[in-house]
Amino acid sequence: MAKKKSVKKGLIIGISSVVVLLAAAYAGVGYYFHDHFYPGTVINETNFSLGTVEAAEAKIKEEAEDYLLAVHDREDRVSYISGSDIDYHYESDGSIQKMMDEQNSMLWPLHIGKEHSHTVEVKMTYDESKLVTLVEAMDCFKEENIVKPEDAYLKYTENGYEIVPEKQGSQPLEEQIMLDVKAAIDSRQSVLQLSDNDYVQPSVTSDDPKLQEKLQVTEKYKNMSITYEIEGSEQVLDGTTILSWLTINDDLSVTVDSDMAASYAQQLASKYNTYAATRSFETTAGDTVKIGGGDYGWVINKKGEAAQIVEDIKNGESVTREPKYEQRAFVEGADDIGNTYIEIDYTNQHLWYYKDGSLVVDSDLVSGNLNNGNGSPDGVFKVISRQSPATLKGEDYESDVTYFMPFAYNVGLHDASWRSSFGGSIYKNGGSHGCINLPYDAADTIYKNVELGTPVVAYYREDVKLTSNNAKVSNAYSYSSK
Repeated sequence: MAKKKSVKKGLIIGISSVVVLLAAAYAGVGYYFHDHFYPGTVINETNFSLGTVEAAEAKIKEEAEDYLLAVHDREDRVSYISGSDIDYHYESDGSIQKMMDEQNSMLWPLHIGKEHSHTVEVKMTYDESKLVTLVEAMDCFKEENIVKPEDAYLKYTENGYEIVPEKQGSQPLEEQIMLDVKAAIDSRQSVLQLSDNDYVQPSVTSDDPKLQEKLQVTEKYKNMSITYEIEGSEQVLDGTTILSWLTINDDLSVTVDSDMAASYAQQLASKYNTYAATRSFETTAGDTVKIGGGDYGWVINKKGEAAQIVEDIKNGESVTREPKYEQRAFVEGADDIGNTYIEIDYTNQHLWYYKDGSLVVDSDLVSGNLNNGNGSPDGVFKVISRQSPATLKGEDYESDVTYFMPFAYNVGLHDASWRSSFGGSIYKNGGSHGCINLPYDAADTIYKNVELGTPVVAYYREDVKLTSNNAKVSNAYSYSSK
């Protein structure tokens, strides 16, 4: 009996000892995990299994000292920012210790074999002024590497308008880059690729809707034209030329280069004006005389034509028209005298009046007195009025006539009832004050048939001296001052 009691007592003592040992072991392990992290503990992607707070903070500090950020700009140049250059370091704020404190060490059996991943905002500090200095020294901020962006725009070419694409350039935005660099450092990135957001961008790109609309507007003008019906021929101001004069505004209206319109009007005038032109005229006698001066011929109104060009273009519709004229000749074409005209041969003191190619009047005349400098003006003129009756007045004379048809200022054709003879050399000493004296019948027939604007071709076959007034409207080719 005593022996059984002894065995039982020993068994109790043994079990108690094991329990005590196990409890001591459990408590010991629990004590260990009081200041050591559980196995499988990862903090901010770094494994700290069985590590202490001190070891974890030492590791974080070491990583801070080794930190290096590679900044790639848009041209793939690389600038490096090291932790040591900006005094980048870890400052313990108790967050790691707090994590340890929250670890229930006495429940360690429940955590063995499990993953314990934590993200902790650890406090990193650096010298911001040093960072600014490093960023400003990056290659992308060097003057020789900075190219301003260029907007897309419309450009005129020989094929019409086209869109010239924008240019990105390489003008960095310092404030934005600084923000991105700070964000990369704060998140402990090792590589930062600068994006388009870090650069000044073109404000207008090739696909800009407004730019595309402007391009469509140019198509309308590319297909328009101004066709001139001028002096029996045609000249075309085409869309290609018109396009080169245009500026397309933001509201899709157009501005026409007024200087180019004026230049074109000048070209028309230079090409087609016949006013005071030198002409080779085939006389009734069959020879050809060179005649210039006078006030006859086509005159394009350059100012009016330029304004009309601008208006036509703004309307955007093709038109066919004649130019704006300041003065018209009697007929169209290079030969604007045609076959209806009055021919006066001063040297032979004779006049012919042709109408539609038929001779209507063939008459002698008396022209201005050459002996006293009153020779009649030569050149190509036009009948400017028809008066019947008329009174001709001068400084020392007054004459009543039945018909008066001026063609050169106050010089004109009229009947001269006071004369009994015409032609020959009368004009040299007994001529008029400048007008063309005609027999009554000749003046009557001309007056009754002639139209206003009919050309008057007057010429000398020898050098003569005219009065200053008559010389102003005369032809330098058939007289000379002596």
